[in-house]
Amino acid sequence: MKNRAAVLSVAAALVALATALPASAAPAPGSGSASAGRSVRSGLDCTTWIHNNDPLYGGVDCTNNTGSPVTFHADIVCGWAPDVTGNSVTAYPGQTQESSGHCAIYSSGIGHIGWTVE
Repeated sequence: MKNRAAVLSVAAALVALATALPASAAPAPGSGSASAGRSVRSGLDCTTWIHNNDPLYGGVDCTNNTGSPVTFHADIVCGWAPDVTGNSVTAYPGQTQESSGHCAIYSSGIGHIGWTVE
């Protein structure tokens, strides 16, 4: 009987944890979410986007506001499908470049788009 109570309490804890995780994994407001967002960091002025006709295709357009070249790529969160890393691009000073990617057909949609400076 003790083992059964222990198993039930562990199961209840796991269920509580599983329901709490999706809420904590949601992107913070204003952090470059899936809908068109704009942010400036690392000398890049970037805007994220999702294609109007293909909601599984998205990316980031970044303008380099530094005095030297900056290489970056898009990081696309694809819901139930594996996440996608966009093509690596180099933006020279004053230049705008785009990195994009496409989620798998079985994806539940783009949940977040960000970028990484390499």
